[in-house]
Amino acid sequence: MNAMNPIPPVFLQLLADRNGIPAGLVFSGAQDACELPQELAELAAKLPCHFREQVSEALAEELEQAGWRRLPVEQVLRADSPFDKNLPPNVAWVEGDWPLAPPAKPVGNQAASRALALQLVALVTNDADTHEIEALLRRDPTLSYHLLKLVNSLGMGTGRRVTSFSQAILILGRQQLRRWLNLMLFAAREGDVRSAMLLARVSVRARSMELLARETGLDKHNQEQAFMVGMFSLLGVLFGMPLNEVLAPLNIGDAAQQALLSKDGELGTLLALVEAAEQGDFAAVLAGLDEVQLSTAEFNAIIAEANLWMLNVTSDVTGRANA
Repeated sequence: MNAMNPIPPVFLQLLADRNGIPAGLVFSGAQDACELPQELAELAAKLPCHFREQVSEALAEELEQAGWRRLPVEQVLRADSPFDKNLPPNVAWVEGDWPLAPPAKPVGNQAASRALALQLVALVTNDADTHEIEALLRRDPTLSYHLLKLVNSLGMGTGRRVTSFSQAILILGRQQLRRWLNLMLFAAREGDVRSAMLLARVSVRARSMELLARETGLDKHNQEQAFMVGMFSLLGVLFGMPLNEVLAPLNIGDAAQQALLSKDGELGTLLALVEAAEQGDFAAVLAGLDEVQLSTAEFNAIIAEANLWMLNVTSDVTGRANA
């Protein structure tokens, strides 16, 4: 730790259930009692939240008071390559980077759906006319279905369900529509066991980027750019293609492109920070926080808030109950 960051960073890692659906969180990073974000109690009220045996008794007591529980080691399987669902009977949770493993090569309808999804990314990012986007969505009912489901899951405060694409445009506006259309792509990968976890992970990453941009003093435009950089950073993983190939037909600004391909600029620094947190890299996170002049207390609150936001986005889409 240092003078600016006397509190250790908190890392929250997603746990999947036996079907590969996001179903829990595990606390890591800090090992001893420290100032915890109040949002941890809110998270524990929404889904199972755990901590590992290595934490001190003082920290364990703090976490238990917030509703977090010890994670039984024998019930957790780590997987960094795609796992099948024929798991040992004792396994309740699956952790690791398996959602980032390359997808199976698409064939038939899956290949056609991927081609349409790539077209959709290009249309939305290049600010195409609404009727062009609507025409493409009508060619793939799965994409349309997931868009409406995602928009409705957000509880837009209108008091009515969104039942058509035109309603979604009217309620969201083009800028927000662009955000949700891109996010929806991660939910609409039929037959891809990674989909639910990828949606959750990209939601946390994109929202963390947006909140970090806000806390470091970037304006609204750059906050939106930060969100999009977080989301686009996993498009290569989603489609099983080099990221530079996915980005080639997209009309994105130089700052976003440099952040995505070489971690350059303010947005690149934020992306490197978020990725370091996902890997539980203490030293890199502390160095990144010093570079952007944020305290670990601020960072910890951002990570907790981003995970709460992810739960709102994914609850209806994945079919997971938040209670």
